[in-house]
Amino acid sequence: MKKEKFNVTGMTCSACSARVQRAVEKVAGTQEVAVNLLTNSMQLEYDETVTNPEAIIAAVEKAGYGASVKGQHKKASERADTSEKVADKQAREILRRLILSFAFLIPVMYIAMHGLLEKLLGIPVPVLVKELFDGPENAITFAFAQLLLVLPIMYLNRHFYIVGFRTMVQGAPNMDTLVGMGSMASALFGAFAIFRMGYGLGHGDLALVNEYSTNLYFESAGMIVTLITMGKYLEARAKGQTSRALEKLMDLAPKQATVIKDGAEELVAVESLAIGDIVVVRPGERIPVDGVITDGSTSIDESAISGESIPVAKTVGDKVISATINKNGFIKFKASRVGEDTTISQIIRLVDEASASKAPIARMADKIAGIFVPVVIMIACTAGLIWLLMGASVEFVFSIVISILVISCPCALGLATPVAIMVGTGKGAENGILIKSGEALEIAHNIDTVVMDKTGTITDGKPVITDVKALGITERELISIAAGMEKGSEHPLAEAVLNYADANGIEGKSMTNIKAVFG
Repeated sequence: MKKEKFNVTGMTCSACSARVQRAVEKVAGTQEVAVNLLTNSMQLEYDETVTNPEAIIAAVEKAGYGASVKGQHKKASERADTSEKVADKQAREILRRLILSFAFLIPVMYIAMHGLLEKLLGIPVPVLVKELFDGPENAITFAFAQLLLVLPIMYLNRHFYIVGFRTMVQGAPNMDTLVGMGSMASALFGAFAIFRMGYGLGHGDLALVNEYSTNLYFESAGMIVTLITMGKYLEARAKGQTSRALEKLMDLAPKQATVIKDGAEELVAVESLAIGDIVVVRPGERIPVDGVITDGSTSIDESAISGESIPVAKTVGDKVISATINKNGFIKFKASRVGEDTTISQIIRLVDEASASKAPIARMADKIAGIFVPVVIMIACTAGLIWLLMGASVEFVFSIVISILVISCPCALGLATPVAIMVGTGKGAENGILIKSGEALEIAHNIDTVVMDKTGTITDGKPVITDVKALGITERELISIAAGMEKGSEHPLAEAVLNYADANGIEGKSMTNIKAVFG
């Protein structure tokens, strides 16, 4: 079985991801299919003797979406970098639409609701607003002003209507279908109301004018798409946060390395390193790839990878890990794992896969979302038909149908769990906590005991002197001798002694013939 990851385009809600997942699961030889709406990706295992990526992509395209093998020729760092750029660009675009939508929505809401705001909250309404919009004689102006303001909102968020109605025609309605139908129906009913009010004014039927002027839904048409766009913006921001967490991991690994070629040192890109290359690392530099020391000795800060707070002594024959820091020695080592096989690359891949994996509760939400949309449409139509058979007016029936569609629009059902998993794994990565999968994150709430291997894991990880007991000499004399001896050492414990002496104003004694014995 081969594990593969794909990019999926065109998904807008959990119903979309559920449809893609069902389509791919029907392909013979596939298993463990997990489609992630937030990362627009799909992860699965497939039997290479039965199927191939082309057949899987064809199944996705047949379902009405696009697909491609993810990062086929890219390294983990390049994939994460690209992901971050796409997420940031998407967030900026959605924010622009959101701001413009609110710029038109606020006046629409005020025109539609100003009478209610004055009545319930006591907010005074300017005389000009009352003269323009209040009373049956201003009914057409009242409605037409809202129509003109809501049209830009609908245009800015036209994606909901295009995708929603297209998927409905394809027989696979999704959350965008509910949003598009609810918003479009509200706007069309408002346009119909303008004609009915015009008829009422022309025929002196002020009762008809009042009936329709109090049952306009233009503000609902704009509010639905604007609120869903806000949700999409929060979703895009969540993607960006996780991508930035991956970028921080990528920054741990150096971009260049010093290798010995033909007896001379040469600075090369880390990507060009091969197994067997002799790499030189000076004090303060990061280890570029995994390997084994062939010359020299040092202490290495491995806290970023292992959580070990105290630098670890290393000498010839010891292993070194990519992205760790060489503290104070000059070493040469032979590269044993390079490229995608290094420890840091595997960590980046682990976090990336964890954000794309699904927890059991997320799978349940996807299953519900897959049948949620058609069920809501069916309920709306059934309710409308029942009211019509009971003798209700067409206008009332229409309002019932719109209400059901509008109230069912938010896709929190399918959005909340994947956002929580993505942000959780991303935040964990930022703080050095690696979460293997969404399932592991979900079952973590059952943990009642945590066992730590050493105190440095949960303390500051920086040694300090807490107590001094002097025998035969004064405390100041003891610290002065100790500080003098430790001046030539870069060991963490030596640093603790020097910091204590400095904080207490104690000068270290001058020492001669000092030799630092490594380890």
